[in-house]
Amino acid sequence: MADYKTVAAVAHDTIYEKKSEFIGYISHAKTERDAIAFLNSIRKKHYDARHACYAYIIKDEKIERQSDDGEPQKTAGMPILEVLRHSGLEDAIIVVVRYFGGTLLGTGGLVRAYTQAAQAAIARAEILSYSLCVDLSVEVEYPLYDRLMNICSNRGAKVIDTQYTDKVFVKVRMVSGTQTDLVNDIEILTKGRKPEISPEIYDIF
Repeated sequence: MADYKTVAAVAHDTIYEKKSEFIGYISHAKTERDAIAFLNSIRKKHYDARHACYAYIIKDEKIERQSDDGEPQKTAGMPILEVLRHSGLEDAIIVVVRYFGGTLLGTGGLVRAYTQAAQAAIARAEILSYSLCVDLSVEVEYPLYDRLMNICSNRGAKVIDTQYTDKVFVKVRMVSGTQTDLVNDIEILTKGRKPEISPEIYDIF
């Protein structure tokens, strides 16, 4: 599995093309149900708009959807989806609401406007970059704790949990594939005790 990017929260921006108003919204959507719920909320908010075209990409469900919502075929939904694809964003939906300004834009004008509105929404969004990580769990005697912390820091590991009992239990997180040197260092420090390594997980790192 590769790293991926998504958006932190809802963002929006507006562009104008020959007096037509295009309002682009973007939101995080972990599931298709989330995407549809967001789409419906935008439709409710802009109940008087002529079109609410959209596209979304849901990572775990392996879903891509797009809709022109009454615009000429491939002039709205597909351009929005292409913007999403090129951005590298997943688990995200973009909805572009259009208020007609009285002038027909033609196929090229529509594609350009929906593309720009989608790009504008992304430009307003906070992007979160997730990496595939693993957790390493290790127990050490108290005299070894400071040395363990130095080793973890030098290897780029992030401490996510520490428990103090008769020994010190430490859990650290690092990007998957970079843990070999740290594992070796811990084995040397603890005279052969290997840390437990978790299954891969996504985290902001």
